Amino acid sequence: MLDIVRQWGWYDWVMLFLRLLICLSITVTTVQFGDSLTLPLWIVILWEIMVFSVPWICLLLNYRYYLIAEMFMFGGLSIYLTSMFPAAFHTFLMPAFLIAANSAEKSYRWSAPITIVFIPLLIMFFSREIDVLEIFPQVLLAYVMGFAFHLLIVNHRQNEMIRKQNSVLKQYLTQIERVTLLEERDRLSKDLHDTMGHSYVSIIMGLETLRPDVVSQEGTQKLDSLLKLARNGMKEVRGYLHQMGSPQETLPLVHSLRQLAEEFQTHAKVNVRFRAIGEEYPVGKQVKMTLFRCLQESLTNAVRHGQATDIVVSLHFEQQQTRLEVQDNGHGVENWKDGFGITTMKERAAQLQGRVSVYSERGEGTLITCLVPRLIESTDEIIRLFIVDDHSFIRDSLRTILEGQRDLRVVGTAEDGAQAVELCEELELDLVLMDLEMPNMDGITATKRIKEKWPGIRVLVLSTFQDTEKAKEIMRSGADGYLLKSIESRELAETIRLVHRGGTMIAQDLFHKMLDEQPVNQQEDLLVAPKISEKDENVYGLTKREQEILQMLSQGMRYKTIASKLYLSDGTVRNYASALYDKLGVRNRDDAVQKGQKEGLL
Repeated sequence: MLDIVRQWGWYDWVMLFLRLLICLSITVTTVQFGDSLTLPLWIVILWEIMVFSVPWICLLLNYRYYLIAEMFMFGGLSIYLTSMFPAAFHTFLMPAFLIAANSAEKSYRWSAPITIVFIPLLIMFFSREIDVLEIFPQVLLAYVMGFAFHLLIVNHRQNEMIRKQNSVLKQYLTQIERVTLLEERDRLSKDLHDTMGHSYVSIIMGLETLRPDVVSQEGTQKLDSLLKLARNGMKEVRGYLHQMGSPQETLPLVHSLRQLAEEFQTHAKVNVRFRAIGEEYPVGKQVKMTLFRCLQESLTNAVRHGQATDIVVSLHFEQQQTRLEVQDNGHGVENWKDGFGITTMKERAAQLQGRVSVYSERGEGTLITCLVPRLIESTDEIIRLFIVDDHSFIRDSLRTILEGQRDLRVVGTAEDGAQAVELCEELELDLVLMDLEMPNMDGITATKRIKEKWPGIRVLVLSTFQDTEKAKEIMRSGADGYLLKSIESRELAETIRLVHRGGTMIAQDLFHKMLDEQPVNQQEDLLVAPKISEKDENVYGLTKREQEILQMLSQGMRYKTIASKLYLSDGTVRNYASALYDKLGVRNRDDAVQKGQKEGLL
């Protein structure tokens, strides 16, 4: 019933006000002349209360029920009052108006005769002092006015319907225009893929290879300026084709989150306190956007669902991880259930090998924590890389850039997918950097072959432009990531480490575009990490290193013992163990071993 009332228009409130006004005036008059009534006063007042409420409730359910209740109850009251006070026939003028205003369709065929003729005749029968020319014209006039008001309501509703249909039509035309523009951009992107795109990428990678040869500070500044110019040019091309620019990416993390908190405080009218703890260090674009979206969703949930008035945002820069905490003073929830927004946050963090946790109790507010591990260069472990690209300049440039990292080593290159599959059998690889468009065998087919034969090898795709269909296809083929070639060298190295540890990465701009193109009822499926093939025994997506550590944990080894056997640091082993626990959905080593035995992983 409340939902019906929320949908009322101004005309519904007008009729309710008129009804309330006439019923109050009748009740007051009845109390004044209560001594002249043949029935006890309380019975008449109860009758009048029912006259006000029962037909109104019936109107919320069905207008036919209302008409019958109005005629029977209000008409009966008017007949009773008129039998003692002839002037009381005026009490029937308002119900006559309301009956006409609320009639519809074929109900006028019987509601009009009863209202205009039958009930006035009954009033005249019980009160001999009323003249025919006195009551009939007034009731008829009230009914005609009610019918005119009904026509006004119908006209208003039709105008509202037309307005809504026009709005839907405009939205539809906008969608058609958007689809047309996207088709044109796709055509342009294909035309530019082998021309401007590769030219920009070659320039960027070539300039990166010159860094070791630049000695003077002035030369370094010029090189940085040229790199910035090339990357901005590449970004403008992508932005023109796909309209995927995001201003948050260019701001430092603390500044970006603080600005978001201040803007939210201004518009939502709640107190938001932001603080950064620890010395800020640079983080990758993916980490920055994940934390930004996490804060957006947390602030919105705090006000929309928790009715919070005070929110504390804490950003912690720690040695091994970056931690964002959002604490509110809302009413909290006893049995918390993740909605689409929280699920999205968790999936974003999971792609970076991080996690999102929610603590909420009734009366204690809600605490949302987002942890993202800090991917730093490690001297304990060497990641063996294999580069596949049909352009020799790009292969050489990638080799030069990546071998500048102490923990990355390029052990081979290939110019097409067929050669890559052949060489994978000879080399001990950890990760393959794969191009998409190549002669003989493309990147999609090569990725399928490699994943079928060597499921432990990670495959990271590098492409020139954002192609959502190719991205979906390559991810379904088993790839562990999809990046753009214009990515910065530091970002590329961090992503390689992330994917090597078992993470999945999609370029943030491309991920947003895929999400926009996905139907709403399928967006949650898109956010879920790619599923492992049923033929693969490792259904939890554990890397070779994680399986090795799980095996050693089952033998009762401590972290320090495992570290010494694998020639890794204690912290690196703990990071691997943390990722292992997250994938298995357990909290500690005992639960991990127990689940590993149950699932046949040991």
